[in-house]
Amino acid sequence: MISEMDLERIENAANRMAEATRFRKAIRSIDFLNDDDPKRVADEGRDIGYELYFSRLLFAKTLSLDNDASESLLLAARAQHVGRWKMPRSDFPMGRTGYLKWRSGLKRYHATVAAEVLEDAGYDSATIDHVRSINLKENLKSNPDAQTMEDALCLVFLEVQFSEFRLKTSEEKMISILRKTWGKMSERGQKATLALDLGEEESRLVGLALAG
Repeated sequence: MISEMDLERIENAANRMAEATRFRKAIRSIDFLNDDDPKRVADEGRDIGYELYFSRLLFAKTLSLDNDASESLLLAARAQHVGRWKMPRSDFPMGRTGYLKWRSGLKRYHATVAAEVLEDAGYDSATIDHVRSINLKENLKSNPDAQTMEDALCLVFLEVQFSEFRLKTSEEKMISILRKTWGKMSERGQKATLALDLGEEESRLVGLALAG
């Protein structure tokens, strides 16, 4: 189920770690959970769960931002959206208040599931707490790993999800979202954004957002 490129990334990361076996076990467990997503996508000729696909993108983007990403950061990247479909937006009230409750609940849910997986893999409480902190994106400006996670999430959105998302979003709202996205990123993330190969319309919207 793991693509050759993804496997190479995992192995390269594992080779830097004191206990590579537990890292591989945790990744396999997270991937197994994410592949159960009923939303399916094709990835290198394989039918896989969307959240497994997303986790691979986020893992790769995290490494592209930081080749020496910590073990905790890589585990958090793989588990950032673990089991996301199990808490659908429709379970919460409509409107901004309901949306914020949903987002807050999702972050706590992902962090809890990740903690359970890591504990089963044999990780100590300090590592689990750090992964949880990254998943919750706590103390962004003082926690480099959490900021890298934020950057990676923003970049995956812009590179992979933006083109579809803009089709169902008004231009005014899209520009507002892009400005907020830009503001959440570090200088490194912003630089990576400017290097993205976006479509013509996506580039136009980003230009309008940054011009404002």
